[in-house]
Amino acid sequence: MSQETYELKAEARERVGKGSARELRRNGLIPAVIYGDKQAPIAIAINTNEVTKRIHAGGFMTTVATIEVDGKKYKVLPKDYQLDPVRDFTLHVDFLRVSGNTQVTVEIPVHFINEAKSPGLKVGGVLNIVRHEVEVHCPADSIPEFFNIDLSGKKIGDSIHISEVTLPKGVSPVIDRDFTIATIVAPAGGVDESGAEAEGEAEA
Repeated sequence: MSQETYELKAEARERVGKGSARELRRNGLIPAVIYGDKQAPIAIAINTNEVTKRIHAGGFMTTVATIEVDGKKYKVLPKDYQLDPVRDFTLHVDFLRVSGNTQVTVEIPVHFINEAKSPGLKVGGVLNIVRHEVEVHCPADSIPEFFNIDLSGKKIGDSIHISEVTLPKGVSPVIDRDFTIATIVAPAGGVDESGAEAEGEAEA
C-alpha cells in the first residue's frame, strides 16, 4: 500500500487567471484544481509550504489525500504539479477526485533486493535498470508503495521481466507485454573469472 493518507485545508477560489495566481503566491498560497468523478471542477488555493513539503517527502503522486474546502471534504489523488524551475517551489497542482471504486493510472517505483545473492553482481556484473518505475492500473484505495525485484540467483546476461513481479490483486501493468525491468550485464572491462579462479586456487 502507498503511504498513509494525509489532510490539507484549502479555500475556494472565485477568481482564476495569471493575475489571481500571482496574488495567491505572494500570500503563501498556490492555485490548484479538483476535477473528475463526473463533477464540475473546483478551483482552490492551498498552502504552498504544506504542499511542497508533501512533494519532497516522496510518494506524493501515489498517496490519496483528503482536502477540506470550506468545511466539505474531498478524497483526491494528485495527478500533476508544476514546480518553479529556478526557485523550486510549487506553482500549481491538479487533484483527481477518487472513491473506493475509482481506477487510476500511476507510476510505482521499483526497489531491488538481495543484490548480495546475485552471482552475476558478485563477479563484477552491473545492474542495468531499464525502468525505475512501472506504470500500472489499480484501485485508488490500494495503490502499491513500491515493487520489490528479487535479484537472488541472477547471473550475467539475465533479464528481469514484469512477469517475475508479484502484483497485488487488482493491479495490472499499462503495457500489455512482458517488458524488461532490468538486466545484469558484464562490466566494460569484462569479468576476469580466470583471475578469480587463480586466487581461489592460491588460497587453497
